[in-house]
Amino acid sequence: MLFKYHAVDQDGFERDGTIEASSKEVAISSLQRRNLIISAIDSADKKSFFEMDIPFFSRVKNKDVVILSRQVATLFEAQVPALRVFRLLATEVENKKLRIILSTIGDDLQGGSPISKALSRHPTVFSMFYVNMVRAGEESGRLSETFNYLADYLDRSYDLMSKAQNALIYPAFVLVVFVTVMALMLTLVIPKISAILTDSGQGVPLYTQIVIGASNFIVNYGIFILIALIAFAFYVYRLGKTENGKLILDRVKISVPYIGTLYQKLYFARISDNLATMLLAGVPVIEALEITSSVVENAVYERVLRDVTASVKGGSSIADAFGKNPEIPGILVAMAKVGEETGELGKILSTLAKFYNREVANAVDTLVGLIEPLMIVLLGLGVGILVAAVLIPIYNLAGAI
Repeated sequence: MLFKYHAVDQDGFERDGTIEASSKEVAISSLQRRNLIISAIDSADKKSFFEMDIPFFSRVKNKDVVILSRQVATLFEAQVPALRVFRLLATEVENKKLRIILSTIGDDLQGGSPISKALSRHPTVFSMFYVNMVRAGEESGRLSETFNYLADYLDRSYDLMSKAQNALIYPAFVLVVFVTVMALMLTLVIPKISAILTDSGQGVPLYTQIVIGASNFIVNYGIFILIALIAFAFYVYRLGKTENGKLILDRVKISVPYIGTLYQKLYFARISDNLATMLLAGVPVIEALEITSSVVENAVYERVLRDVTASVKGGSSIADAFGKNPEIPGILVAMAKVGEETGELGKILSTLAKFYNREVANAVDTLVGLIEPLMIVLLGLGVGILVAAVLIPIYNLAGAI
């Protein structure tokens, strides 16, 4: 948002101007860091309903953060000062929300705040993992390398998640079409035809009776089925908001045949990649484990990593701590042991992350290759059975006439 302000500087001179900020409080805070005494501040944006920003459409995407990280790394390599970097990027990015955030970060840097602290004030855009990586880069004096690490990591993560999500679009579309067609036939077509067959007094085959019975059930009790499904979905949603409920749902997620294996590989890729990226950037092992546990996005592996962190704090090696948890595969334990013995744990985990990324990509391709023909066959069988159940009695009736 754009705000107009009237203020007095430290020399007693009156100043008028505008400032971009995400809220009025942020604008006031930014002006105060410039040693201005604010006497009046108000929004300069008078928008109609159609000009208002809708949060879903104005959100900062993962792709935006990847591009931003690349740009920051390039500017740091060119020896551009940090404040100048964020001021420059704030005028260049297309995403309006990100532009405001970068402008606010620039104000924080001008006020003397470290980059990591300025980024941490925007957790919806910059995760704990991202902030801690930047903090490690500040401490080691390798900010340009750190932002390149982050861009590479986010790029890999984005590609992997996009591949998994895009692979499910076609099967989901076919499933929606299948359910819609079946519902329309059972609620609109079958009842009218069943009335004709019933009035004819002619006997109908067993499979036709089953279809008619299913149609009558859906017509009479369909609303209750819909309500039950909505109630169940709401219950699952509420369950997922509790700690125990999330643990149960995440355990189910990784236990489903084949799909569960795919999820496991996805999480192992994320764990290995997170740890490798942070260790190579100079983040301490315990801190890397703690951060990874908070960003793995699965309650089961989050609990495992917390146990591993506690064991490492108690003096155990990472490999031994991993080995105590049956959820961790043997290859990850063995690779961690080799990495610790050679002092190349970061590189070993990076190699393992590439292996799991390939495994996930291959598993997704295989799953898509199986699902697509299977969904088409199921759709054809479902519609074919309904059509046969309707047309055969009608042909018999026509032949009897």
